[in-house]
Amino acid sequence: MQLFYAPDLTPPLYTLSAEESRHCTRSLRLGRGDMVNLTDGRGTLYRAEIVDADQAGCTVKIVEQIEDWGTRGYRLTVAVAPTKNTDRYEWFLEKATEVGIDRVIPIVCDHSERRVLRKDRGEKIIVSAAKQSLKTLFPTLDELTPIGEVLAMPFEGKKFIAHCEEESERIYLGDLLGAGEDALVLIGPEGDFSPREIEAARAAGFVEVTLGNERLRTETAALATAMIAQVKNTLSAK
Repeated sequence: MQLFYAPDLTPPLYTLSAEESRHCTRSLRLGRGDMVNLTDGRGTLYRAEIVDADQAGCTVKIVEQIEDWGTRGYRLTVAVAPTKNTDRYEWFLEKATEVGIDRVIPIVCDHSERRVLRKDRGEKIIVSAAKQSLKTLFPTLDELTPIGEVLAMPFEGKKFIAHCEEESERIYLGDLLGAGEDALVLIGPEGDFSPREIEAARAAGFVEVTLGNERLRTETAALATAMIAQVKNTLSAK
């Protein structure tokens, strides 16, 4: 199955972007009468027939629309500090999209080493990974946000902060997540959250958690969070 991204799709006729048109007609050699699958990135799958195989603007006719195709029964938001090495953060965006995540909030913390982030590049990585892993609901990527704003943000669901402070009593995240529950998880920078930030998170109703016995890098911890949620919900569904 090949999935094309059509963010502004309005049936019955739609013209793919130049990039998607070239991939469809030149790379995949699809032509008039062939069937293709499209998504708006908001959870809907469209099945369509090619009516004009123009490499500059391939036009399709929508023949079927399926709402909530392949979507999950839970929503996961991860607020994670960008790493000093941008490639590692982009790796997280790609892999978390494949595993399943709904929102990524890049945060600025006391110990942050990176305070500038290209949102447009991150969004391109998310779109590419979502198409490859056949996701119809694409994760959203926020602007770089001070952690204080995230702590004050209204959230209907469970709220957690994962940190490495051994003196604090922390519970394994997988033991606190329930199937079908929405969750917001904070992951700190390379130097971890500061004591001030941990205390502020406690005061804001965040529960302190650990992701296991191993010490993980920032991007690995953020990906592990997505995997714990995915496994928890998959096992509960059986």
